[in-house]
Order: sequence, then structure tokens, then C-alpha cells
Amino acid sequence: MSALEQKIGPLQCVVIDGGEAPTIPVVLCHGFGAPGDDLVPLGQYLLEMLGDDAEKFRFVFPTAPISLADQGMPGGRAWWPLNMQRLMELFQTNDFSELRRQEPPGIEEARQMLTETIEAVAGDFDKDAPLVIGGFSQGAMVSLDVALRGLKNPPAGLIQWSGTLICEAQWKAVAADRLKSVDALQSHGHSDFVLPMIGAQWLSELLDESSANFEFIQFDGPHTIPMESLQATAELLRRVAANAS
Repeated sequence: MSALEQKIGPLQCVVIDGGEAPTIPVVLCHGFGAPGDDLVPLGQYLLEMLGDDAEKFRFVFPTAPISLADQGMPGGRAWWPLNMQRLMELFQTNDFSELRRQEPPGIEEARQMLTETIEAVAGDFDKDAPLVIGGFSQGAMVSLDVALRGLKNPPAGLIQWSGTLICEAQWKAVAADRLKSVDALQSHGHSDFVLPMIGAQWLSELLDESSANFEFIQFDGPHTIPMESLQATAELLRRVAANAS
């Protein structure tokens, strides 16, 4: 399970194959401020959890296009810039309704770049091969935006670790059609002070109403990915593999 770095489409990526001839690509996107390889250890761990099914999967971890070195975060990357002052103001008022309505500046460019990378990843597989995409925090948001407004065909599986609802009007307009065949998983911590639970609950309503199958794991913890979320992710991947066989 060696990790290879390569440029796929416009984005630098880390690629891990679970076997010699994988048949299912899984693209996972890191969060704001993290390095591009932040989720790579989780991919390796998921392959171990998958056991005999691991050989079917290729994990791809794209690096977000924006460097945060000039903001005092060397190695940190972002899918789009964040207005940290405005976010702090929202926390102080405890009113996050603005966040759900917002279409963040820069998300269109991020969606286009990630879509191009994912389409290139999928191009190495059979045209009918299922695709799973997802991510953590800002990476969850951009992956859902790509699923709804980027890819030519929706993915088979969607993973939302500690994400939130943004672009509400735009997402709701297409979710019922785009997610009707999607197996979706979401997880969020009750003690998340980066993206509070209320936003996750709004997101869960959208996914529950639109997806073919939906599981929402709420856990006692902060802005993180707990073991139970990884176990549920492995189960989702097994379902995708079983449906493809």
C-alpha cells in the first residue's frame, strides 16, 4: 500500500491502491488549513478495515489549490478563502443562518478544479465503475458541491465528515435529482466548535430527503473523524462494491 504523489488534472494528489487492479475510485478531500496528505493515513486504515475487499479500491487525496503560507500556515491549503473575522462574528451571535445561504467566493473555481481532477481519476476505470467522493470539513463541502453541480454523473457514494450546509438554494434545487441513487454518510460531533451541529443538522435534512440511502452519525466529540465514522465509511464502501459486482 505505497502512496504515490502525482498530478491528476489540475491538482496534486496522493494515490493509494488497495490491490494490483482496483476497480473503484474513492476521492477524499482534506479540510481548510490542512496539508494535502492530511487524510492519507485514514485511507491506509480504511484499506486495512476492508480486508479482502481492499483490493477493489483506489484512494485518491487531492491537494486544495490555495496555499495558506502567507497566513502563517506553512503547508496549509484551502479550497477557497475564509473570512475568519465574519465567522467569529457568527459564533458570537450564535446565528449561522447566513452560512447556510452563502455561496462562498472561490467555490466555483474549486468545484471546477476538483471536478476536472475527479473526472481524470474516473477516466482510468471502466465507464460503469462506481465512484465514491467525500471529505472532511471544507473538503466535505467542496465534494458535495462537486457531486451536485460538477460531475457529469453523480457518484455512487458520498462521505461527509464534519461538513455543513452552504449554498442552500443552489444545492436544494438539484439535490433530489442528483442524489436519488447515492449512498450517503454523514458524521458530526456534538462538541464541534469549528462547524456547529446546527449546520450539520440542516445538511442532514437535505441528504436524508434526497439520497437513496442515508446514515447520520452523531458522536460526542469535537471537529474530528471518530472510529465509528471510519467503520461506517468502510461499510459504505463494501455496499458500493457489492452493488457493482
